[in-house]
Formats: sequence, structure tokens, C-alpha cells
Amino acid sequence: MAEHILDSTLLSLLACPQDKGPLSLVRDGNGDSLLYNPRLRRAYRIDNGIPVLLIDEAREVSDAEHEAFTAQG
Repeated sequence: MAEHILDSTLLSLLACPQDKGPLSLVRDGNGDSLLYNPRLRRAYRIDNGIPVLLIDEAREVSDAEHEAFTAQG
């Protein structure tokens, strides 16, 4: 799959649909980009450059993933 980068302006406008807080752009262990909410420890996938910000589509992350994602900034 081709890599798509979110525009920084778009990223600054996006919010978690659950708690309405900011999201971080991170990479998972496979190198795929995700939007991450460290407060709820939930990750939202990005399909073909389009963030999938549906609460039912988010996934919980493990403690190890949380540490890796928060270290990315």
C-alpha cells in the first residue's frame, strides 16, 4: 500500500471522536501510520490517507505499544 502523509494543518484539526482531544500521528510495528489517543490508549487506522475516526473502528493498544507510541511524540 502506498504511504500517504497527513497534512500538518489537517492533523491539527483532527480530534478523537470519543474524548474530543488531540491525536498524535505515530507508526506501528509494521511501519503503518496511525492516529493515537494516549489518554484512552486507542489507535485509529488511516486508510489510503483517510483517517478512520469511528469509535467502533478504533483499537485498544497494549502497554508496550503505548510506550512506543508516546516515545514517538
